Amino acid sequence: MPADQAAPHVAHAWFTYQHAHYAQIVRVLPTLLDAAHGRRDLLVPTYRITAAVLVKLGEPDLAWLAADRAVTTAGDPAHAATATIAVSQALRALGRHRLALTAARAAADATTDDAVRGTLLLHAGLAAAGCGDRRHADDLTDRAAVLADRCATDDDRHHTAFGPTTVLLARFLTALELGESTEAVTRHGSAIRADGWSRLPVEHRAAHLVDAARAHLGTGDLTAAARVLVEADRIAPAEVRCRPVARTLVAEIARCDPAAADVARIAAMIGLTR
Repeated sequence: MPADQAAPHVAHAWFTYQHAHYAQIVRVLPTLLDAAHGRRDLLVPTYRITAAVLVKLGEPDLAWLAADRAVTTAGDPAHAATATIAVSQALRALGRHRLALTAARAAADATTDDAVRGTLLLHAGLAAAGCGDRRHADDLTDRAAVLADRCATDDDRHHTAFGPTTVLLARFLTALELGESTEAVTRHGSAIRADGWSRLPVEHRAAHLVDAARAHLGTGDLTAAARVLVEADRIAPAEVRCRPVARTLVAEIARCDPAAADVARIAAMIGLTR
């Protein structure tokens, strides 16, 4: 693929990722990385996509390598800030929450783009929650909320999906990270009733529903956990059938007595039950 033809393919890769077609992305990324060589405006987003998919597929170490390449390639503060979104995601997946917090906060302070800065603040907040620091997590999320109120349109340039609804989802995930399952379930209900919920990328909604299943299990509500997991599978099958964390949830719910029929069917389809 000639370098001058790579831009629309990078855009399509984002589209593919946001629709949770992970196997398709894995097939095209090597060619895309080769075509984007020498173009930091294309390499940074391509490495970001690579890191995001690797996190999804349970390969955080490789995701960190791709995210690090994104930062190394960036060359200027604007690209470095977007690359740090991938760095923060990979570090959190590795359980390196304090490093993720430091990286995301520093990058947020260095950018003037509201959507990128807000996204970095949300990642910093989630990293703080991973450290068990509720006060810091809430403060960072509150700062992101102020920026979200100023973001009236979708972030098509940087593909962050940042806005008021993503702030609500971050508040949900903060509660879940801190072990507050009941609060997380309440926040889940608020998030999916928000005006912006249906406008979020399919990948984002399905990923949240997988986390919501974890929250419902934490409260002992097997029926609700099964319901949201089946909904995630309906809108983005790869999110449930390819992600290790989701497959673990499917297997756990399928083993319950009585097993949820729809989840048991998914488990059988992907080889998790005999």
